[in-house]
Amino acid sequence: MRPVPAGTATLRDRRTERAWTVEVAPFLMAATQVTRALYADVLGREDPGGRLPAVEVSWLDAVRWCDALSVREGLRPVYEAAADGTDSAAVAPDRGADGYRLPTEAEWEHACRAGTDGPRYGDLDAIAWYRGNSGERPHEVGLKEPNAWGLHDMLGNAWEWCFDVYDAEVYRDYRVIKGGGWFDEHWSCRAGVRRRTMPVLRIDDLGFRLARNA
Repeated sequence: MRPVPAGTATLRDRRTERAWTVEVAPFLMAATQVTRALYADVLGREDPGGRLPAVEVSWLDAVRWCDALSVREGLRPVYEAAADGTDSAAVAPDRGADGYRLPTEAEWEHACRAGTDGPRYGDLDAIAWYRGNSGERPHEVGLKEPNAWGLHDMLGNAWEWCFDVYDAEVYRDYRVIKGGGWFDEHWSCRAGVRRRTMPVLRIDDLGFRLARNA
């Protein structure tokens, strides 16, 4: 886990042309996406995928897994309401818990930018696996250059779940995903891009990254 300092994130939605600024408190963010090996190990399995990002993980899978890892490490789970069922709206985080969780969208974007204000924190080929250099397949985490705060693959390789609902009035419980993936064109691999998908879906280029309260 890497420390992420306090700051602000200005989020923008191209569909509605809205922009809003969110204050971000200090927190901790994993240096890489959760790997297939770690994901399987917490569930008592083995996965030959090793350091490839854990994908085909739904939002509900991710929050349950965060709780399982928290319990294993003696931390207070954040999402106990996610233990059963498929209603993501019933998942209310315990904001005082010290366990693992998904980042909010504002936390994710603030961490991705790492003090920069452009679309990316470095040269795209140096920092990300995307359609132009991936061979149309995922790669092991941590092989590309990190941002200034020591975070690898914030853009490319696999999209990442955020905790936030995208737009409840229009898309109900769809959750925000960020970062772009190995099959995406360069324009999708930008810090400000926000997409959405159903919290029960498992997709071959969508994974997640851990956060914790500081």
